[in-house]
Amino acid sequence: MPHLVVAPILLPMLTAALMLLLGDTRRPLKAALNVLASAAGVLVAAALVLQVQRSGAAQSIGVYLPGNWPVPYGIVLVADRLSAMMLLLGSLLGLAGVLYASARWHRAGVHFHPLYQLQLMGLAGAFLTADLFNLFVFFEIMLTASYGLLLHGSGWPRVRAGLHYIAINLMASSLFLIGVAMLYGITGTLNMADMAIIVPTIAEDDRGLLHAGAAILAIAFLVKAAAWPFNAWLPAAYASAAAPVAALFAVMTKLGVYAILRLWTLLFPQDAGISALFGGPVLIGLGMLTLGFGVIGVIAVQQLGRMAAFCAIVSSGTLLAAIGFGRPAVTGGALYYALGSTLAVGAFFLLVELIDRARDVEEQPVYVGESDPDDEPFAFPVDLVPTHGVNLDDDEEALIGRAIPAAMAFLGLAFIVCALTIAGLPPMAGFVGKVVMLSALLNPAGFGVQAPVSPAAWLLLALLVTGGLLTIIAMSRAGIRCFWAPAGRPPPRLRIIETLPIALLLLPIGVLVWQADAVLRYANATARHLHDPRDYIGSVMAARPQPSPHASDQGGLRR
Repeated sequence: MPHLVVAPILLPMLTAALMLLLGDTRRPLKAALNVLASAAGVLVAAALVLQVQRSGAAQSIGVYLPGNWPVPYGIVLVADRLSAMMLLLGSLLGLAGVLYASARWHRAGVHFHPLYQLQLMGLAGAFLTADLFNLFVFFEIMLTASYGLLLHGSGWPRVRAGLHYIAINLMASSLFLIGVAMLYGITGTLNMADMAIIVPTIAEDDRGLLHAGAAILAIAFLVKAAAWPFNAWLPAAYASAAAPVAALFAVMTKLGVYAILRLWTLLFPQDAGISALFGGPVLIGLGMLTLGFGVIGVIAVQQLGRMAAFCAIVSSGTLLAAIGFGRPAVTGGALYYALGSTLAVGAFFLLVELIDRARDVEEQPVYVGESDPDDEPFAFPVDLVPTHGVNLDDDEEALIGRAIPAAMAFLGLAFIVCALTIAGLPPMAGFVGKVVMLSALLNPAGFGVQAPVSPAAWLLLALLVTGGLLTIIAMSRAGIRCFWAPAGRPPPRLRIIETLPIALLLLPIGVLVWQADAVLRYANATARHLHDPRDYIGSVMAARPQPSPHASDQGGLRR
């Protein structure tokens, strides 16, 4: 396992380097390498999840020292339950995106495939790193690649949204460095586990500077998490990006939430004295404002791409508000919700382009008994001659027995799954996650124990219920406009390589519901380890450099 921890970083880095060596003309080969590397990344992430789940408490955290330097002086990579889960989530979105792009989008630019792998490398490194400076490094690798991916395909809307995106993220990166510098000046270390040990010992006179540095650092993460009022850049950027790029971007907002959750539970746990749960009420307030802003955006916009972007904001706001309460049971439900909502938003971004293509199909006369050979894998014959006694519509066509083209059936069913999951309606994973979170909020002392419920919990309950209602209204309106109203429109032409990635993202949503008990156990165990970080701190600080094999050989000769 120790060497497996570094594989999610080395694999995309080496693949990107190989692609650059291949030149600009071998795009089919680079597309195949991109798909193979992304699939291997999914397998590695799944292996890490299985490893941290099957091991005992003491062995469930994998620590790797790339430079073989002792902690806290060297680079440290850590795979625990949270990082392995987020790594698997990002890998699935990455594989779905590159499969979808291989149909046509990868030909719209020269360096799409290397940039895509560098984006995956930045995401993996940010999830696995255990020190703040390397978190900044991997953030910048990810952001630099995202700048190129956002502009992929050119066009004035992408350039305009890209300039805003770059400007906001450069500002966030500056705040990131300022916050890291302040925390380093107070604690004298950049290793997060070592910092967690030092924070309780900081003098009272320096406590205000510590909180200021943490707040500045949190602003940088909140920008990436698309928290209100730092999220004005997101709808235009995500809506204008290419479909596979936007699907991968769906996990980038969760990276900001991940960074906040990781540092907040390490530096300000419940036993941190005067600094315990520092900033929790602010997280709750910003999360609920973000949730409300996202819901208003979903109900207000008409364009499907912008609707999907606001759905990402709704998901991020729900997570920020939930983790702000600082309760393991609420955090466990939030982690479960993060899995389903992120997969649904990613699939929604891929669906948007296919739905828009279906709406743009020009109506052509279809004669009875004729069919397009290109539509055979997705369309049924249209020769449905009504029989005597069958109800007819205004055009004297049968109302019963009319076949739905397979392409439209697939798009419609996929849209329904995404809508139910994002809105949090049964039986999808979004509903299960919301029920778990609300149950924990309304029973703060556990089931069967009477305890007062905070006004913030009631307000979040109202926002989640109202937000789900408004979201399903907006989704229903969009579904009627896209699938029901356009009668007589010929079915779109879809490729299997375009529908397979959507199925790849929707299938795990079904698994989340089918195996809800097992996934919730994993999420709750993750939340307990986060809010009680002693295992994480102990595993990191106990890591020791491996002795050089040459030194052992020389010692054997001397003996």
